[in-house]
Amino acid sequence: MSPGFAITPSSVKATLPSNYITNFDFLNQYLPDTYEKEFERYGNRSIASFLRQVGAEMPSNSDLIKWAEQGRLHTKYVSCTSAAAAGSDTATWTVADAGITACNFRVGQTVFLSRNSGGTQSDKAIITAVSGLTFTVAYYAGGGQTIPVTTASTAFVYGSEFKKGTNGMAGSLEAQDSIFDNSPIIIKDNYEVSGSDMAQIGWVEVTTENGATGYLWYIKSEHETRLRFEDYLEMSMVEGVPAETASGAIAVTGDVGNKGTDGLFYTIEQRGNVWAGGNPSTLADFDAIIQRLDKQGAIQENMLFVNRNFGFDIDDMLATMNSYGANGTSYGVFNNDETMALNLGFKGFKRGYDFYKTDWKYLNDATLRGGIVGGEVNGVLVPAGSTSVYDMVLGKNAKRPFLHVRYRASETENRRYKTWVTGSAGGASTSDLDAMRVNFLSERALCTLGANNFFLFKSA
Repeated sequence: MSPGFAITPSSVKATLPSNYITNFDFLNQYLPDTYEKEFERYGNRSIASFLRQVGAEMPSNSDLIKWAEQGRLHTKYVSCTSAAAAGSDTATWTVADAGITACNFRVGQTVFLSRNSGGTQSDKAIITAVSGLTFTVAYYAGGGQTIPVTTASTAFVYGSEFKKGTNGMAGSLEAQDSIFDNSPIIIKDNYEVSGSDMAQIGWVEVTTENGATGYLWYIKSEHETRLRFEDYLEMSMVEGVPAETASGAIAVTGDVGNKGTDGLFYTIEQRGNVWAGGNPSTLADFDAIIQRLDKQGAIQENMLFVNRNFGFDIDDMLATMNSYGANGTSYGVFNNDETMALNLGFKGFKRGYDFYKTDWKYLNDATLRGGIVGGEVNGVLVPAGSTSVYDMVLGKNAKRPFLHVRYRASETENRRYKTWVTGSAGGASTSDLDAMRVNFLSERALCTLGANNFFLFKSA
């Protein structure tokens, strides 16, 4: 389409004549008619809303936020091999799963063994010995082991069996939590205007998204700085990444300098689920997503925050489920009145789980994620509700939203959203600087609990 959309920023570091109507030639009989009020051609330009919809904010008084999440209740090894040949009555299996230092199976437990690929053989047996990364079994079937020798297999315990008059189970299992942490970052901005410029009356009435209006241009600039800072507060929590050990950020500032923070996208890529094959646009695609959710926390209600193309793909997918009209144009409940607008969009759907869809402005904005090609994020799936975690500060289990912001605060200092005025203009009297400087500061971190329940949708 032409012409292309404009993405050149209108905010600069100085007051320019272009911010004012400057034709003051009163000898010209053809003076232009001027509109008194500035036209808001881009509508609401702010993108901050995502975290307010899905999360909460709560104080923290430390440089480090830590929490514990429950581990799995049952143990399953997916990389096991046996040196015994098919038909053997007993066999010793070796566990080769990454990160496993010792097998936690116990003597007397009954185990299910299944070949991973290349066949459908499976066996059931009782464990007779456990040592390090190996466990020995005796098979229940008369024909012995059916899985071929050295074939990668999966094993999990389904119960136990003991003879009459024997001792109980040897050994016990301890619950093991997964410990996660994140560090808050300090976010700053400011707006500065000289005392002389504050006295300059503009000829255009200016306004901003939060309702500020007037003929003084600096009022508009200060409010736009505030809106921009609020957007930064959200985008920092979404896009943040930690500074790696050998990174330039740490090299420039030292180990106690710029450390970064774990943002939403980074956390999902590390501990969550990533769909990297383009937008899921068929029921088969969503069935694969649902099967993955079954293997995670199985949260019933989920929110889909998507860009425009992803939203259209979901609408088109759901429309094709209607067999009563070409291209799905008859879906919905209405009387087909010729004067009624046809609704071609869906708010959500249910297939095993409840999915609610909404557009995420941040992914559509042309000056931000909108139109990004490399590493494009098309949407995120966020579980609704809250989860129980062990709060290290409180020293007990606490209910927390899956997604929430922790900001630094104490009885004497609250750094959730600080703003103060310095200088000698605009009512300030803190220095001899002939200007008004409005300062903004926040210190915060995003806590993504149960990241295994989140999905990040990226382009192929």
